[in-house]
Amino acid sequence: MVIEEKSNLFGLLGRNISYSFSRGYFGEKFKELDLKDYSYVNFDLQDINELSKVIIEKKNSLRGFNVTIPYKEEVIPFLDKIDKKAAAIGAVNTVKVSKSGKLKGYNTDYFGFKNSLSPFLGKEHKKALILGTGGASKAVAFALKSLDITPTFVSRKTSDNVITYQDLNEEVIKENLVIVNCTPLGTHPNVGQAPDIPYDFIGESHILYDLIYNPSKTLFLQKGESKGAQIKNGLEMLELQAEKAWEIWQKK
Repeated sequence: MVIEEKSNLFGLLGRNISYSFSRGYFGEKFKELDLKDYSYVNFDLQDINELSKVIIEKKNSLRGFNVTIPYKEEVIPFLDKIDKKAAAIGAVNTVKVSKSGKLKGYNTDYFGFKNSLSPFLGKEHKKALILGTGGASKAVAFALKSLDITPTFVSRKTSDNVITYQDLNEEVIKENLVIVNCTPLGTHPNVGQAPDIPYDFIGESHILYDLIYNPSKTLFLQKGESKGAQIKNGLEMLELQAEKAWEIWQKK
């Protein structure tokens, strides 16, 4: 992996991330702020254990990095410290590297999701379904609880507080007026895919939120919109979590 060496290096840790929102976002940010000695790259690792080598190689320039699929939970053992919220969530998407090389983990997904969903909520939004159980879904659940919304995870296999897609009947859908897609189903180029839920029972009181932002209107959101539901994609969440990460990295 050849990385342009600048004195302030940031990046995105993930697997198979040839394109990333973060690299484009921070690349533009550094240009706008005229930060010529700042760069943002992808750390595309096939195995989380390769992170140790990256940290050693880049120890003089690495200031922080974001974390995406599938390493939001796997990165935790590599950290020296973890923020209280990130510890409670059980997932990290932002890491700050101190001058002494210590790594501290944070979760800004929680902040981005909460602040992008809040304007849509009414008194009737008391329960939510979270489709998927990965690292991002944990931040979503934490944010929902902080908004006094009771979340239930939906997955292919059942376990504690997790129901299956087969359990999604009319009663369950009509009781849970917020439905959040935390799966990759529908991401470009696989735009013909959508979570297998009974869309016929969705109505005007529902909010369908998709963490995906490319395409801007996934099949999941299109199906919700056709039933009169409010819909929201993940772009604003990404922008808000990125700004929160920048704030963390800039703090003295």
